[in-house]
Amino acid sequence: MPGPLAARWRLLRLEPPRAGALGEAEVEVENAGTAVWRSGINAAYHWLDERGNPIVWDGLRTALERQVPPGGRLALRLRLRAPVPPGSYRLAVDLVDEGRLWFAEAGSERLELEAEVAPRIERRLAATSGDADALAAQEEPLVPEEEAEAVALLAPGVAPAPDWSRRVLDAHQEGYAVVAGSLEAEGGLLRRPPKALAPYEPGPGRVPHFPHPLVCASHVLGLTPDMAAPVEGLPAVHAPVDEPWVYDGRIRARLRSGHPRG
Repeated sequence: MPGPLAARWRLLRLEPPRAGALGEAEVEVENAGTAVWRSGINAAYHWLDERGNPIVWDGLRTALERQVPPGGRLALRLRLRAPVPPGSYRLAVDLVDEGRLWFAEAGSERLELEAEVAPRIERRLAATSGDADALAAQEEPLVPEEEAEAVALLAPGVAPAPDWSRRVLDAHQEGYAVVAGSLEAEGGLLRRPPKALAPYEPGPGRVPHFPHPLVCASHVLGLTPDMAAPVEGLPAVHAPVDEPWVYDGRIRARLRSGHPRG
């Protein structure tokens, strides 16, 4: 005999997932239990590795549009955020009685399928400005904005290191919607680097929960960056709340002396 909470699933459509990006799946679920599904029951998902270990647990919720009696069926369009980084995963879709349990904990079946998560973007980066000589010397050439899949908000006098474009594109492909790095100001005997740029000095790697605005950041197309007050006249954005982002001190640029400050 079925228990009170049981579901039977059928996949209708899955958008090819891209790392870190929102996507959609269409499913049909049948109430195979003995209890009516009422308010407080949502569809959600987990991303698992090939061994079934959770990589992302407790994904975005999709509310049931109506009550579903035993034997009833409901078609759902699930909003999914793909995991970071790209690779082979297993998508596990389940129902959750909020504050109580996942249906699978009561013995119900989940909808599980193998999914190959692709890089978030193609490797096409543009810059709004920057030091022309430094941009021309990039390991991966930049493209015009109309051909780009990510755009870096630079300023005159900002000279990225030769590996800057490669590192920025690596991070975007990994799944990050906004990518920022370090910025070092040229100083001298008579001119010290501005204190406002001290938090952005080059470092050995990524800084989780970087607490400062992201200066001269790059963002994927389709995302409207939340602009912050300029830092030493340089464009700055707030870290997005609902998109993956990264600050990496190995992504380096230098601020040439003579750059006009705001």
